[in-house]
Amino acid sequence: MSVIKVASRYAKSLLDLAKEQNNVEQVLGDIQSFKQAMENRELLLLTKSPIVSLSKKQAIFDQIFKGNFDKLTMSFFDIILRKGREAYLPEIATAFIDQYNRLKGISKVHITTATPLTEQALEAIRTKLIASDITDESIEFSTNVDPSIIGGLVIKIGDKLYDASVQRKLNELKKDFSENKYVKAF
Repeated sequence: MSVIKVASRYAKSLLDLAKEQNNVEQVLGDIQSFKQAMENRELLLLTKSPIVSLSKKQAIFDQIFKGNFDKLTMSFFDIILRKGREAYLPEIATAFIDQYNRLKGISKVHITTATPLTEQALEAIRTKLIASDITDESIEFSTNVDPSIIGGLVIKIGDKLYDASVQRKLNELKKDFSENKYVKAF
């Protein structure tokens, strides 16, 4: 079974349990904190290591997260560790956050531009996205500045990419010229 399927199933189970216990927001906070903790390379390697024993991993998880995380989250981690699925925890965290966003009708939109966007430009983009039905009513933006795109913007929504950058258009022209589309044969 693929990592995505495994992560999605475990994330759904945790989300369902959190909904039953009316504890979704607390568990979401725990999972977001856990995901941030996984940015620590050593903790990530420990989590994915087949060499480190179950008891050692459980002790480390208890040391780091117990008392800070909800009992449901800690129980979930315990189950994942006992089943030997801890290597999937970073993916499970990502899948949980994605499923939470779908549940709450939140679209995550990542925008890359050549120069920083103003609040007015972001609001205009928000209005157009909502009107287009590509996103939900609630949008969370993340932005990135990449001067190499020269101008325009690149918008990523979920697994969809909309590239309206000047760099892409130049690359298309370059490809067209290299294929002699604009050169007439004599």
